[in-house]
Amino acid sequence: MADDTLRQRKAMADDGQDAIPEVKSIKAKSKPKPKSVSAEDEDDYTPWVDVLRVLTFLFLASCALSYMISSGESFFWGMKQKPYYLRVDWWKARLSGPIYLSAEELATYDGSDPAKPLYLAINGTIYDVSNGWRMYGPGGSYSAFAGRDAARAFVTGCFAEDTTADMRGVEEMFLPLDDAETDAQWTAAELAELRVEERAAAEEKVHGALKHWVDFFANSKKYIKVGHLVVEPDWLEKQPRRELCKKAQGGRKKREFTKEE
Repeated sequence: MADDTLRQRKAMADDGQDAIPEVKSIKAKSKPKPKSVSAEDEDDYTPWVDVLRVLTFLFLASCALSYMISSGESFFWGMKQKPYYLRVDWWKARLSGPIYLSAEELATYDGSDPAKPLYLAINGTIYDVSNGWRMYGPGGSYSAFAGRDAARAFVTGCFAEDTTADMRGVEEMFLPLDDAETDAQWTAAELAELRVEERAAAEEKVHGALKHWVDFFANSKKYIKVGHLVVEPDWLEKQPRRELCKKAQGGRKKREFTKEE
């Protein structure tokens, strides 16, 4: 019995057919060993390719940002009129507080010197309007306001004639014209009282028109308040009284009779 068992085991060992498939199966499932990095491969690596990629990306991003901020003027930050947050003088003004300029000093910020910001004043307050250079700079439709306080022109619309802060007589643009035939419908006392009411209403309109522009600049996110205009206390008395400009004068109409019978 024992001899038969030994002969069967020897036959299986000599044949080897049952053991071979099992070994092949194990070999098929085994993973290949990763190749080791040699010292030569490490010596061949250079970081300059990656550095060049980063620098190229930063260069292209800078060009794109310059183009966007300059509204297509330059790819390389060569803008003639830089936005306020890229100007040294603007940051100096922010850090040093409000500036105080005389009328003569303010006049040098009218855009004639591209190295300086563009200022205008209204009602004694100075604003940096460099972001509106196309409008307020030389050749712009509102260039008459740059470098001065032209509060009167904001109300009358006479940009060439009324580049001053003198508001005396502006209310006349809202007063009706006298007409003998129409005015005869009132008594002298009634007409005098009516004229007082008309002037009060006209002065209120002037105040509202000027306040509109004062509030516009004060609440603007585009234009920055930078300081105040310094004037002599009696500057207004030294100025001759101005006449109403033709444009404002031409908008006046005759008084209408509205007396109730």
